[in-house]
Amino acid sequence: MEVKKVLLVFNPISGNSDKTILVDTVIRKTAEKDISLRIYETSGKDDDIAISEILKSDSQDRVLVAGGDGTITSIADILKDFSCSMGILPAGSANGLAVNFGVPKGLETQIDIALGDNIIDCDLLHVNGRLSLHISDLGLNAELIKNYEDAAIRGKLGYLLQTIPTIIKSEYPFDFEIEYDGIKFQKEGILLAIANASKFGTGANINPNGKINDGKFEVLIFKSLDFFEIFKTMNEDFEMDPEFVETISTNRVTVRCKKKIPFQTDGEYCGETDKVVATMLTQKIRIAVPESYKS
Repeated sequence: MEVKKVLLVFNPISGNSDKTILVDTVIRKTAEKDISLRIYETSGKDDDIAISEILKSDSQDRVLVAGGDGTITSIADILKDFSCSMGILPAGSANGLAVNFGVPKGLETQIDIALGDNIIDCDLLHVNGRLSLHISDLGLNAELIKNYEDAAIRGKLGYLLQTIPTIIKSEYPFDFEIEYDGIKFQKEGILLAIANASKFGTGANINPNGKINDGKFEVLIFKSLDFFEIFKTMNEDFEMDPEFVETISTNRVTVRCKKKIPFQTDGEYCGETDKVVATMLTQKIRIAVPESYKS
């Protein structure tokens, strides 16, 4: 489908960076391609209603989303009810989805990809009533995200600076009761991830066999804080040690904990909970990705 009408949605505060150059470059690039452009700046108040009204009154071929994973997921929640596809302009702190798709650095290249015609149908999950495209988890990583959000320094450095304090203060291991496909069992671990994608925004490949468009997601129970195994996740080709992580592939899971523990979805801290229900939706969302992406 030829892209002739585009809505740019950008989050002005994501990644703690000025979006002026990004917006100006999108304006120039769409003008060069003779594409009609509308621009919407999020405010955090009734954005879903405003964007839905725009799409109802003036249908778009593509919506470009400039922000972090939280912004992208919130817009995907809107777009699942419309026929237009989405393009990603990574502008957050970690940009996990962009990392999974292999979106390169360089704003002009990112815009070309976001406006391009290499499209995949991305799975959508509901995790405790929230949409998720990427990775949700209970335990140590969610605790790290909470501490990161409370800190002053942003970006990957901010995550790095919070890692050691989080490990020292955390009350891991945690007790998980997992129920899926009529099976119920208990495991102890430092982290339980519900992964539609394969990588965190840091590049850690926690789910090397995961595919974002196969109609399944993986439940990963990380059993211990093994720094050697964690370091291995930074490589593309490696085998996950079953003594370090146990993996389940399913389309629905219920996880219960003995006490409430930190929980996050797509990089957004959601508070503490003692129960998580994740379900694969029948709906999908169409996303423009690099030609090099292998689904």
